[in-house]
Formats: sequence, structure tokens, C-alpha cells
Amino acid sequence: MVAAARDKTARRAGRPGRIARRLALGLALASAASAAAAAGTSATLTLDDAAERAAASAPAVAAGRARETSAAADLERAGRLPDPQLELGVQNVPVQGSTALNLNADPTTMRVIGISQDIPSTAALDADRAGARAAGDAARADVAQSAIAARQAGAAAWVALWSSRLSERELAALADEAALAVDAARARLAGGTGTATDVLAAQASAAALANRQDAARGNEAAALASLQRWIGPVSGQLAPAPDFSRLPLPMARLMGEPDSQGPMLGWGARIAAAEAALSRARASVHPDWRISASYGVRAPGLPAMASVQLGMRLPLFAAEREDRDIDARAADLQALRDQREDARRAEVEAVAQALARWRSLNAQIARDQSTLLPLTQERVATALAAYRGGGALQPWIDAEQAAIATRIDWIDAQAERARAWTRLAYLSPESPR
Repeated sequence: MVAAARDKTARRAGRPGRIARRLALGLALASAASAAAAAGTSATLTLDDAAERAAASAPAVAAGRARETSAAADLERAGRLPDPQLELGVQNVPVQGSTALNLNADPTTMRVIGISQDIPSTAALDADRAGARAAGDAARADVAQSAIAARQAGAAAWVALWSSRLSERELAALADEAALAVDAARARLAGGTGTATDVLAAQASAAALANRQDAARGNEAAALASLQRWIGPVSGQLAPAPDFSRLPLPMARLMGEPDSQGPMLGWGARIAAAEAALSRARASVHPDWRISASYGVRAPGLPAMASVQLGMRLPLFAAEREDRDIDARAADLQALRDQREDARRAEVEAVAQALARWRSLNAQIARDQSTLLPLTQERVATALAAYRGGGALQPWIDAEQAAIATRIDWIDAQAERARAWTRLAYLSPESPR
């Protein structure tokens, strides 16, 4: 029985080569170069498909399109003359004496019908049209910003699902190594060369790894729920990930075009609205006109009367009224321009920070794949060889735990790099197809 146990241990001890090959395969599958792999089937879901489907089905985008329609209707009516007014009444009716309220007693009493039209200044009508155009621009910017936010959310959910499945695959491979440690400890205990403490330590290590596997499955379920929230039911598999080791957009576009990026899209419309408000304030110093015409019928036998009137608003106290409004609107406009500059600087800073983080993770992942992961695997193999030669089990368990921690750190770094990549990829309305 002891001999059989030792044979079993020896057979399992030959696994490091297979484990190393499995590690190499995992690295190849999860590396950023997987974007150049064979094209997926029609059932696979690409990162960009998830982003575009999220933007197409987002309620916030639909709401923005409704506001865009509303703004277009407002623009159609902007800058037009107000409706004319119909006037009906009686004039010069006596209210005293025996003829009080008698419409035929006094020759000046008339039954009057008239029409009047207010005519705002050309400057006021132009400012009204400019304000409506600014509202339309704001609605379109809102649609673009909502679409960008939806793309980023859909892409982030795809990345979360991709990284959780990568974590599951890697942890499943590590479970074989944990089982190897348990079997080897039991075999040595049965052969009289091991201790119960070694068995318990190996079992505790395997249980800790099982906990990580459960957490990874929970993360996958949560990520799938998030992705389904944005794009609906998910069928089939995820397509290979894009090459996260390469920038999704040229550096000049990322750093040189902040005004075309999501957080800045609405500022142009805000500035235009403030300029229109200033134009309206300035238009208030121009007089508005009013023209009216009326026709009056008097008592029988008396001739009818007609009248035409022309009126205008007189801004006689501009220094106390209109000029103050102009100063206030000019200050509002300057404040918005300063705020836009502050927002532009913040956007440039945010992109620069995301780029710096992406570069840092790129270097870390490359170092993990070329140096750290192979070193930890070599440490495991060395500790295993020492154990096979009669050494203690604990160095092997320590090496395995270090390898597990390094592998998990590598997975986490890949997920964080992918998130940084998606933040850079979906800064603007156009996707990096």
C-alpha cells in the first residue's frame, strides 16, 4: 500500500511540466495579442458590439433624442412675430343722466373692432433664433454624452465578464496543483515519512483556493447581470479581447482633442446659450413697435370711424435697467468661458492620468509574463523536487501560495488595464473600430 502511494506521488510529481505548459497556454489565451486570433463565430460577443448595443438601447439616449425633437420644433417657431391681437369694445358710452348706457344717444359712442400687431426688433428676433439653435445643440450634445456613457458602461461590463472568466480558468488550473499537494502529503503520511500537519496545511491551502474559485464564480454572475442590464440577454461566448497592450486611438487624438471628448461636448451649447442671452439683453435697448387699426360704428345715420395707431417702447432708463441686464449677461458668459477652460484642463488631466495608469499596467503585465510568472513556477518545481527528495512539504506549499497570489495579481492587472483601455477607447462619439 505504501509502495502504491509512493508510485501515485511520483506520477503526480511529474506534473510540473504539464502545469507549465498549461500556464503558457493560459498566458497565450489571455494576452492582449488574442485580438489577432481566429475570428469568432456570429454567436460571439465582441467588446465593441457590447458597447454599441448598450448605446443603441440605453433609455437615456432615447430620452435625449426626444429632447432633440422638442428642440427642433422650438427652432421652427423661434424668431417669428407674435400672434396678432383682435380687439372688440365700445367707446365713449355715457354713464350719467337720462342717456346713461344708451349706445345711440351720443354721436361719439362707437362699437369698435380692431386688430394690433407687436413687432419686436430685428435684434430681438435674431437673439431668439440663436437661443433656439443653442438649445438644439445642447440636446444633440446630451444625446452624444449619453451614448458615450452607455458605451463605456457596456464595455466595462464586457471587461468585467471577460476578466472573471479568465480568473476562473486560471484558478481551475491552480486547483490541480492544490490537489497534487494534498495527495502528496497524504501519501507521505501513509508511507510514514510525512506528518498530519503537512496534510492539514495542504488541505487548508486547497480550501483557500476553493474560496477564491467561489468568489470568481460570483464575480462572473454579477458581471453577466451588469452586461445584461445594458444589452439584454447574452447568448454564446465572448469574442477574443482586443489588444489591450496597444492604444485604442492615436496619442495626438487622445491628448490633442479634449473638446471632442464626452465631458466637454455640452460646453459649446452652454456658451452659445449664454451668448444668445447676452444678445437678447442688448436687443432690449432697441425699441419694439406696435401697430393697430380699428373700425368704429356709431349711431344710425352717423358715419363710421376708422383709426390707425403706431406705438413704440421707449427704453428711456437704460442705465438703470437694460444696461444692468447687459452687464449681468456678459458676466454670465465670461463665467461659463472660464468654467469651460477649467473643465478642459480637468479633461486633459484625466486622460493623461488614464494613459499613465495604462502604461504602468502594460509594463507590469509584460514583466509578469516574461519574468515573474515563470520564476514562481520554477520555484514551485524546485520545491517539489526537494520534497520528492525527502524535504519538507511547507516550502512547496509556500511556493504554491506565492504562485497563486502572483497569478491572481496578474489577472487583476489585466482587468484593470482593460478598464483603463476602455475609458480611453470610448472618450469620443466614434468607436475605435
